[in-house]
Amino acid sequence: MSDKTLTRMNLSEAVFRAVGLSRNESAQLVERVLELMSDALVNGEQVKISSFGTFSVRAKTARVGRNPKTGEEVPISPRRVLTFRPSHLMKDTVAAGNRD
Repeated sequence: MSDKTLTRMNLSEAVFRAVGLSRNESAQLVERVLELMSDALVNGEQVKISSFGTFSVRAKTARVGRNPKTGEEVPISPRRVLTFRPSHLMKDTVAAGNRD
């Protein structure tokens, strides 16, 4: 597996090269898209990107966990967690990349 990471700067540079906006405008565009996605998730909305996948927030209820070392029961408070479900096309694309 590669140790490369796609960053905001990489996305901004890709927009700059593909669209022709200035580097500053490209960075602002990427930031705005990420901000809109974050705001939607905070508000409990789903973010669905066709051929990529769906981001959503799921509420987890309080439960009792267990410390694996000691076996001691530990309360786990309720919380909201971010989930991602890839589209079938994304799953197929990733799987095809594993067949090198």
